[in-house]
Amino acid sequence: MILHHLSLGSNDLARSRAFYDPVLAVLGLRLLNADAQSLDYGAATWFFSLERPVNGQPATPGNGCHIAFAAETRVMVQEFHRRALEHGGRDAGAPGLRPHYDPHYYGAFVLDPDGNKIEAVTFAAT
Repeated sequence: MILHHLSLGSNDLARSRAFYDPVLAVLGLRLLNADAQSLDYGAATWFFSLERPVNGQPATPGNGCHIAFAAETRVMVQEFHRRALEHGGRDAGAPGLRPHYDPHYYGAFVLDPDGNKIEAVTFAAT
């Protein structure tokens, strides 16, 4: 594994937690650590976090970047999208095939409450 972890900025960690706890649970991820500066998610060890910017400036989403989470099935992708919208996320691409990426690429895109773009993706046939 080359990456250790990825972080996105948040202006409101309580709001982020209310969004990410149920959304990431679909993918088997859970909150492993929370403090005044960050929320750390993973399975056995953390690899994704939401953080207040250390420079004290407001967090802003990156233009052109997103984080894709692996899903085992298309149903998980659909549930990820549904829960994201249910918990304050905004649609950025409904669940479906993206054949321009790969004939089996099935993904869904959402914007979290801070405007960060996240995705769930699978290559599974069902």
